[in-house]
Amino acid sequence: MSEQNLPSGRKSKKQNFLSCLLTFARKGKGQLILSVILSVISITAGLVPYYCFYRVLCLFLDGMVSASGIWSWSLLAFIAYAGKVVCFGLSTTASHYAAYHILEGLRNRVAERFLHAPLGEVTKHSIGEIKGIMVDKIEDIEPPFAHLVPEGSGHIVLPLVSMAALATIDWRLLLASLVTFPLSFVCMGLTFKISGKNYDTYNESLSRMNSNIVEYVEGIQVIKAFGRTGESYGKFSSAILNYKTFVVRWLSSTWVTMKLAFALFPSTLLGVLPAALLLGADGVITASQAALAVMLSMSMVGSLAKLEVFSNEIKKVQMTVEELQEYLEMPELPEKGQDVELKSYDVELKNVRFSYEEDEVLHGVSLKLPQGSFTALVGPSGGGKSTVARLVSRFYDVSAGNISIGGVDIREMPLAQLTAIVSFVAQDNFLFRCSVKENIRMGNPDASDEQVTAAARAAQCEEFIKKLPNGYDTSAGEAGKHLSGGEKQRIAIARMMLKDSPVVILDEATAFTDPENEDKIQKSIRELAKGKTLLVIAHRLSTIKNADNIVVLENGRILEQGRQKELLESSPLYRKMWESHIGAKNWSAGKEAAENV
Repeated sequence: MSEQNLPSGRKSKKQNFLSCLLTFARKGKGQLILSVILSVISITAGLVPYYCFYRVLCLFLDGMVSASGIWSWSLLAFIAYAGKVVCFGLSTTASHYAAYHILEGLRNRVAERFLHAPLGEVTKHSIGEIKGIMVDKIEDIEPPFAHLVPEGSGHIVLPLVSMAALATIDWRLLLASLVTFPLSFVCMGLTFKISGKNYDTYNESLSRMNSNIVEYVEGIQVIKAFGRTGESYGKFSSAILNYKTFVVRWLSSTWVTMKLAFALFPSTLLGVLPAALLLGADGVITASQAALAVMLSMSMVGSLAKLEVFSNEIKKVQMTVEELQEYLEMPELPEKGQDVELKSYDVELKNVRFSYEEDEVLHGVSLKLPQGSFTALVGPSGGGKSTVARLVSRFYDVSAGNISIGGVDIREMPLAQLTAIVSFVAQDNFLFRCSVKENIRMGNPDASDEQVTAAARAAQCEEFIKKLPNGYDTSAGEAGKHLSGGEKQRIAIARMMLKDSPVVILDEATAFTDPENEDKIQKSIRELAKGKTLLVIAHRLSTIKNADNIVVLENGRILEQGRQKELLESSPLYRKMWESHIGAKNWSAGKEAAENV
């Protein structure tokens, strides 16, 4: 089932991309300002050698040349050049320092947003999309902070200073330096227009390719097992081919306008050289001034070329920032600031309704789980059992009604307090790429090694852990791939035991456990659950036959509830499920006996 929540929480008004970019920069504001200042100094210092050459040329033309004069102007040119190099180095160091601190903060902010957003808001994004935003898209923010802002400032200042100097020599030289700009701006505008239309498609194509790559790699075992190699590889390669085809077509559509813009924008020499020669021939300016005008026009080439590259990057940055905003402004579950006092750990659902987008999956569910009781949820798949468990854990907020613990609505509790109260063990448990010991210790980061091993022993983990190459220090692998499904479940149960929360939710937590250990784990869970509020979702009805209350849920409604004996007499659905379960167990036992004959 695609689990998507209705929008909840507060959503702030969307900022324009520039103000949002500057908001990101607050953490490194001081370093960025320093970087901009140093960049402007560096770029401006780069003009000093041209002026020094001009003065030496004047000495030659005026017949006043001397060794001391040449050495003086040459030394000044060298100092200015050295200053340019040093300031540029310090500028880029400061900007990169600021940029990567900002990137660190952004990734933490997105990850934190995921933690506080309804689960459906996160799961509606594909793995490829999330990988794209957390790794690639946020990395795309680095160029504007490390290069665009500081270097762009310097590269804007240099042409302005050069143009002002040209105007000082003769205003016609300034106009001549701008002669190629109009056509260049037209070409640039056309490029942006074409790119803007295609950028959303580009993002979709990239996300689709990322998702297909991740799906192909993660599902390689299933693909091989079912002989779907050709079909799955075809889907994988098709996504890459479609991405390549689209990007090549996109680049081809902007090739002419982009290249014309790149060629014309920095070509100030095309206008200044003939203008300077004509003005010099007419005696309006001196030969040394004409030479200086040519040098100034050439000095702008590098900066104008950089500005054009940056202008192309700005559009990309704009799209990236706007996409990033969608994640940073993801609706959050409203949260109270202070812990509340609880007098008990009774859990109660009152007329709870819940919808995934348009489809309502729970229709007025009311249920009470007294403290210290063992309640089981059973029923056909898709009936809403896991949804109830996730609502109690507040992975989502209810659409209507309320859920309370100890008489307090869980929406009135800080999420940290609720998380400490409720332990949730799902059917498909995720293990992190760290040691088995640290995976268990996640239940209680302050637990000692002795407490970790005690929890592992209680969850029947110790036997298989001792067989691992490095025992408790063995890495579980990426997503726990070094362990079997049953072993991962037992690690998750050990983690829950170590957490020792007063409310425990088990969503088919022994689904992958072998029959030999299932009874032991059930005894361990019962021991752990003494005095706690225990909610178990089960398909193996034998594991919950001793529950204080068995709730039969179908199509989002409670049909009946009671003890095992009562339901076998009063509930046709439960009786049918029980008979099917016992029949399956007898068939399994008979098959095993036959195989041992």
